[in-house]
Amino acid sequence: MAQVLASIKCFPEDIIIPPSTLKEEIKKSLPSFAEVYRIDEEPIAFGLVTLIAHVLIPDSGGDELEKVEAAIKGVKGISEVETLLVRRV
Repeated sequence: MAQVLASIKCFPEDIIIPPSTLKEEIKKSLPSFAEVYRIDEEPIAFGLVTLIAHVLIPDSGGDELEKVEAAIKGVKGISEVETLLVRRV
C-alpha cells in the first residue's frame, strides 16, 4: 500500500517545555498505523520553537490524517497544530 508523508507544524504552549520532551510525547501519541519520519525544530521568536513533525501514514483514502492531527493535539504542551503539506511517497 502506498504511503503519504504529512508535514504537521506543532506549536508549543510555552517556552518552558523543552522541544525534546515534546518530540518524545508526539512519537508516543501517534496511532499504531502512523510512523514519525523525522521532527524538525523551527525557531519563531524569544526562545519559542515550533516542531515540524513529518509523519508517514497509509494512503487508504480514510481519515488517518485527522486521527494523527487529533492525537498530536492531545499531547500535553501542544497548543495548536497545522498541516503544512501532504504528499505521496
